[in-house]
Amino acid sequence: MYAFVSSLGLMGIEPYVIRVEVDSRKGLPGFDIVGLPDASVKESRDRVKSAIQNLGYPFPNAKIVANLAPADTRKIGSVYDLPILLALIHASGYENLDFDGTAVIGEIGLSGELRAVQGVLAMVLDARRMGFKRVVVPQGNAAEAAVAEGVDIIAAAHAAQIVSYLKGAESIQPVKAQALAPVIEETWPDLSDVKGQFEARRAMEISAAGGHNLLLIGPPGTGKSMLAKRLPSILPEMTDTEAIETTKIYSVAGLLESGQALLRRRPFRAPHHTVSAAALTGGGPNPKPGDLSLAHNCVLFLDELPEFNKMALEVLRQPLEDGAVNISRVRQRITYPADVMLVAAMNPCPCGFYGHPDKKCTCSPAAIQKYLGRVSGPMLDRIDIHIEVPPVNYEQMSSREKAPASRAARERVSAARAVQHARFAGTAVTCNAGIPPAMLGAVCRMDTGAKALLKASFSALSLSARAYDRILKVARTIADLEGADYIGSAHISEAIQYRSLDRKYWAG
Repeated sequence: MYAFVSSLGLMGIEPYVIRVEVDSRKGLPGFDIVGLPDASVKESRDRVKSAIQNLGYPFPNAKIVANLAPADTRKIGSVYDLPILLALIHASGYENLDFDGTAVIGEIGLSGELRAVQGVLAMVLDARRMGFKRVVVPQGNAAEAAVAEGVDIIAAAHAAQIVSYLKGAESIQPVKAQALAPVIEETWPDLSDVKGQFEARRAMEISAAGGHNLLLIGPPGTGKSMLAKRLPSILPEMTDTEAIETTKIYSVAGLLESGQALLRRRPFRAPHHTVSAAALTGGGPNPKPGDLSLAHNCVLFLDELPEFNKMALEVLRQPLEDGAVNISRVRQRITYPADVMLVAAMNPCPCGFYGHPDKKCTCSPAAIQKYLGRVSGPMLDRIDIHIEVPPVNYEQMSSREKAPASRAARERVSAARAVQHARFAGTAVTCNAGIPPAMLGAVCRMDTGAKALLKASFSALSLSARAYDRILKVARTIADLEGADYIGSAHISEAIQYRSLDRKYWAG
């Protein structure tokens, strides 16, 4: 007999339908899986054979072929265990199972126990779009799958429950979506811990309000890393759309905890400077999202920026511009979203004390330029805000006066983001950093003084076209923080100031 059941596969984070076909007929006994399966899929034969016997059915003494269509797309993972098992039970005539309008996902243990798999949220969202009425998932994926409203999520801990449900002998109530839990503010370190550094705090606030990339440069011990780690504390809560996008990526990467529905806390990714280009952007034999995509809608922090491998830094250039990582293979092309806020920190020289008011730099001019040269001009050009973090004096460190907390800054940032959400409603743009060139003129309207100042600065500072656009975007964010409709000369002046450090350090 022949039977088929629908399942789902993933290409990157994009799902596609897999038709799991099983044919069981007389012939030399055997069990083959075809359709370009990898090793983990081929091992389904042994898991299915043990599970079907532990469910109380004799393993068929027949020629069995399981085909995973389309046959020209590589199948990866254990997600097809349960659909193969169910199709085999139906094809062998043991039970008459109803697969109409149903997609099945799940790994099985030898006893028939169902185990959670990766990427379920992305699969279920696509199953809803393609018109499936119900999706069968392991109990461990129930909360995650239930986020996709509009399709029934049937979850169970054992394959026997699913067999009983599909033959109509048992009723399983669809899983209901959990109420979205609010973000707990205290989970992030607070800006009140930072002594002094008011200019850097201002730059961080502008960066958070507009989603702009940020570079912190200064001697060791001035609080660069401390500031960066507190940036998430002033970011607004993720919207439902952002939470779903981020959760999909973490689910595909296998980083979502069992039983977790949605990520509501913005991830903060801080890879070590020894990270490879592939680990940073994603890829591998079985492609997975890298740190850049895992920071989607959030913060990617690169501490000691010049210490990173040059190739790792250079591969960031295009994703930072496009908001996505494109990975090309012979058989497939994978795209991972990567709309991130890049925050980088670095010393001005190898010893760290170039430009220090009290300590003498021991580096030669050639060593300083070689060190700074590890950060290329095109990479630097993609960072909107450059801010110097000077040493903190004794009076600031010993002061008992509490520095401003994150809450007040977060309220100002959230108000500015609300203005931007209203401005970009109905478009793919979420914040000022993502304004496309076609919208720049309409969104970044300047008064006469601002136009004159920007014109004079463009020639005097030899700004690139990209730098011109980014200055406008930063100025737009500064105006939003002040509630101004038009960009004024003060806004342009401050935005230009944040592009001056490359002249100080990288101009030789």
